[in-house]
Amino acid sequence: MDIPQWRMRSDDREIHGWLTPERIVVYGAAMCLLYVVLLTAWAYTSHGFTVPKAPRPGYDFSIFWSASYGLLHGSAAQVYDHVSFDRIQQTFFVDLRGGSLMPWLYPPTFLVLISPLALLPPFFMYLVFVGIGIALFSASTVRVSGLANSFRGSRFAWFVVAASPCAFVPAMMGQNSLLTAAIAALTLHWLRRYPVRAGLCLGLLAIKPQMAVLFPLVLIAARAWRTLAAAALSAALFGAFSVLVCGVQSVRLFFVNTGIARETLLEHWRGYWLASPTTFAVLREGGAPIVAAFAAQACVGLVAAAAVWHVWRNTRDTRLRAASFVIGTLLANPYVWHYELAWLGIAIASLSALGIDKGWLRGEQSVIALAWLLPVYELFNRVTQLPQIGPIVLLLMLLIVLRRVRVSTWGRDEHAALAYSFPLK
Repeated sequence: MDIPQWRMRSDDREIHGWLTPERIVVYGAAMCLLYVVLLTAWAYTSHGFTVPKAPRPGYDFSIFWSASYGLLHGSAAQVYDHVSFDRIQQTFFVDLRGGSLMPWLYPPTFLVLISPLALLPPFFMYLVFVGIGIALFSASTVRVSGLANSFRGSRFAWFVVAASPCAFVPAMMGQNSLLTAAIAALTLHWLRRYPVRAGLCLGLLAIKPQMAVLFPLVLIAARAWRTLAAAALSAALFGAFSVLVCGVQSVRLFFVNTGIARETLLEHWRGYWLASPTTFAVLREGGAPIVAAFAAQACVGLVAAAAVWHVWRNTRDTRLRAASFVIGTLLANPYVWHYELAWLGIAIASLSALGIDKGWLRGEQSVIALAWLLPVYELFNRVTQLPQIGPIVLLLMLLIVLRRVRVSTWGRDEHAALAYSFPLK
């Protein structure tokens, strides 16, 4: 006899979903219009981005270009030296002539990766850098989430990913989080069918190793030993090559500079707390001692890691695995800026595709919409100084992933029970 089709419990099912593909496209188009208005007003008030010491689009990319120039016209040591690096930045960029807040904070791997940037003028290379970042981020996110299939093969799936605030904020700043998110998404996409390729791709996250903190955990949970070995080999070779180019001293200077950043920025700068969607930032903004803030951050990180382990052990759905991983990574790290929420775009696309394909659970759409707007909230929060809601939104996103896993488990259990009671003939 036929097995009756399992259905979600009535208290979890939304009868009508307002996040339809058509509306998602409209929301993306409306956001693009707001971007144009914002950039136009910004250009007008700054006289074409020429006001000295005033921020402009690509502010962080200026730092990357300066680091490339320092490596190509000197050595890695002068990039890691705060005084020398300030001098390079102030020579080429008017808006940085007030002095940079921090030294070069990236490992030698990232310095080697961006070394070609200074071969061409800054503005042109900024457009190239952002264009490549958006293209890779959109392509990898659409693939790992299956959003194009949910949109019935429409190319609008690429548009809604590229137009989301998760992509706009890092693009406007010229940050590298679009690239790191693309590396993570491609690794997750290739994991089951091309494990070695996934591992080689994962090794590229050596440019920002703190964003790979949960990858060993999920690879062990998935028993992806070939991927784990390939990632270790890829990262080791990439690291060795960067040390060969930049010198052994660059590794020591990198750790010295990260120590300075931890003491002056992470632990004591309110501007960071207002723009960082982390538990640590919430508690420091509330006046908690540093030790207590780190302890609470560690507890949240352990909870997030346990949740990610549970998801990866109880489902093989790539979308749920990808969503849990990127959310867990953001929750586990104490040092996360608003532009790192590009990673959140992977979870938003994955959960949106699930909702469109399988029906929405109650409350999911509101949480996803809030997460979609979170990068903009964090970007402007240093001006508005509103309460830091980032960790709450991320925890809510993780909870809806866990509920999706629970619902799918109910479905398997009911299906198995029916099959046992009424054997197929």
